[in-house]
Amino acid sequence: MLGTYRAGLRGIASVATQRVGSRCFLRAAPRQVFSGSVHRSLITQLSGSAAKSSFLKTGIALRQVSSRRMSDTNAAAAVEAPTEVSLKDNPLLAETAFPLFDKVNAEHVVPGMRALLGQLHDEITELEKSVQPTWSGLVEPLEKIGDRHQKTWGIVSHLKGVKDSDGLRKAVEEIQPENVKLSLRLAQSKPLYEAFKSLKDGPEWAKLSAAQKRIVENELRDFVLGGVALEGEAKERFNAIQQELTQLSTKFSNNVLDSTKAYKKLVTSKEDVEGLPATALGLAAQQAKKDGHETATPEEGPWLFTLDFPSYYPVLTHAKNRALREEMYRTYMTRASSGDIDNTPIIEKVLALRKEKAQLLGFNNFAELSMASKMASLERAESLLEELRAASISAARKDLEEVREFAKLQGFEEDMKWWDVAFWAERLREARYNINEEELRPYFALPNVLQGLFQLANRLFGVEVKPVDGLAPVWHEDVRFFQVLKNGSPKAYFFLDPYSRPAEKRGGAWMAEVVGQSRLFAPEGSNVRLPVAHMVCNQIPPIGDKPSLMTFREVETLFHEFGHALQHMLTEVEEGMVSGIRGIEWDAVELPSQFMENWCYDRRTLYSFAKHYESGEPLPEELYKRLKAAKTFRSGTMMLRQIHFSSIDLELHARFTPGQGESVFDRDQAVASRTMVMPPFPEDRFLCSFSHIFAGGYSAGYYSYKWAEVLSADAFSAFEEAGLDDDERVRDTGRQFRDTVLALGGSVSPSDVFRLFRGRDPSTTALLKHNDLLPQPA
Repeated sequence: MLGTYRAGLRGIASVATQRVGSRCFLRAAPRQVFSGSVHRSLITQLSGSAAKSSFLKTGIALRQVSSRRMSDTNAAAAVEAPTEVSLKDNPLLAETAFPLFDKVNAEHVVPGMRALLGQLHDEITELEKSVQPTWSGLVEPLEKIGDRHQKTWGIVSHLKGVKDSDGLRKAVEEIQPENVKLSLRLAQSKPLYEAFKSLKDGPEWAKLSAAQKRIVENELRDFVLGGVALEGEAKERFNAIQQELTQLSTKFSNNVLDSTKAYKKLVTSKEDVEGLPATALGLAAQQAKKDGHETATPEEGPWLFTLDFPSYYPVLTHAKNRALREEMYRTYMTRASSGDIDNTPIIEKVLALRKEKAQLLGFNNFAELSMASKMASLERAESLLEELRAASISAARKDLEEVREFAKLQGFEEDMKWWDVAFWAERLREARYNINEEELRPYFALPNVLQGLFQLANRLFGVEVKPVDGLAPVWHEDVRFFQVLKNGSPKAYFFLDPYSRPAEKRGGAWMAEVVGQSRLFAPEGSNVRLPVAHMVCNQIPPIGDKPSLMTFREVETLFHEFGHALQHMLTEVEEGMVSGIRGIEWDAVELPSQFMENWCYDRRTLYSFAKHYESGEPLPEELYKRLKAAKTFRSGTMMLRQIHFSSIDLELHARFTPGQGESVFDRDQAVASRTMVMPPFPEDRFLCSFSHIFAGGYSAGYYSYKWAEVLSADAFSAFEEAGLDDDERVRDTGRQFRDTVLALGGSVSPSDVFRLFRGRDPSTTALLKHNDLLPQPA
């Protein structure tokens, strides 16, 4: 949920990456990308974890925010002047080069944020009194307000994602309504809105740069989407809806996390884990040890399995024990759908509130409101999904039939169920291509993969990445810190938190902003403040004396997140509100991330890191050929899976009305009749854990993955046309990509950026070709 976040001036930018069900069948956690302007980003960064942690668009429900309303007493406390002690001694408020991640604890959150919010309220009051319709008298003061909030709340939301605790959860719940109140005040400030209108209509407009004009136009749009035109009861209702949506988003997210953590399956019999690879058994034994089974070993057990994706997915794809697969599949697909943590009523309430909110702003439905700040319209988004569905449906039917036939040949006589498909599909892949993930793992040790990734960045974009561990405080001992250099000079920095920690860290993978590039905050002697990011993954940790040995899918995920980080770090825009990933339309922000995934199959790139972790021997040529041949295995099925998630998202936000006798699950099943080739699982409650659209930034926006994948595939085809073995032309094309897609951030519309790079509008041809889904000539 990229988040997946892109951020605008008023919040943290974070881009979380895990699509639900990408090439790896189900990449569990959300991706979030939050983008926007000052008032919008403040509202949305209130939403929670770093993974998809930053500013949400006003039209999108907030994620991980408060579950308590602010009483009148609390509201008054929120604007009280902070004491000198709270400002001086609270590490959350420290003015340091990098955040004090190692010192900030739950007890710092409420007093620190209340102190900051009080100051920001005072600054807004003064600005409203003295605002001038000029760049220096309006935009720069707003950027300063937004940046202070983004940096501070960004620390909290990031720690909520990677180091969660009961204390931190309670602190976030307590302060969140006060956060939302500030952002709503800013979003609905008539003096500031009128000043922006005067700036656009006045004499200074002609003097502004193109980037500055885009900022002003984005702000004017987002004031309207934030409810600035509402009065009286309509305004009160709009703000009450916004507060309630933040509470519901937080509750939804917490329920998913709690239900995921609640499931533990201890297995003691070797027979019950037959088929599971050594890495899965090693992780399960390591988890069992942490849970108190001190004698657990990979060979003898016991083994503890959870719904954390590195634990769950190997069971689904490798365990011969069908009953174990069924149990874990059913539990996974029904997370947060019963008891005290049932998200069903939350979903219906969220959908009703979003629709009411949209109608208050003059839209027919929430999908229209969401599309108001995106590249696509509802009609264009659904047209793309239908084009891709039509191109994929026959291939998906063939995929399923091949799996059924293969399983039958192997003696499987039962009806094919959902917990059987991944298992038998993996057996078919192994048989057809003579390849399996475990065979590849020893060649994908994390240190080697990072080295190859950084070499690719140097080859394509002319930058150097070097470790500078110890330069910045970190939140866990496994976290790494890196510096990016361009032409020998520092250009950016980033943190990398690679390993799964299910007890405290949410699932998925994401990139988030620590600070963005901006000339306004340039230190003495510099032209700009350099950007800083964090990249978070959830791959298998080192086991014993072995490094983290990655699956190929985890390699793709790492490349994906680095693509987001590159757009944040290699920006050349100096206006902070549209630098890096800020201000980019939601449905374009996945372009560089999905573009980077393509390089995992490039021979030269792959062989720069595919070395056996013990012997150093390169990946055997035959294995590479088989890996590449398997690239489009079941691509029709994977395409349809994404289309289903995108379609149900748009359907719920454009045409579904809660409380009319039909449940969201009924509508999901109806959509599945068009987007699935196998009858849907009757008890499917995946919507109850679909954090992308109910606790993240992808409501009426999940289609963005396919929209941006069209752009990314077309962009990579420029390198294919240049010739992937032609070093000079690849380098030249890489520099062109760097100087357009990566450099221009939100300062230019994505459509224009793409044309600057490709010289034309995008086409779906490359995406269909890469997935082997182009119609074959008769």
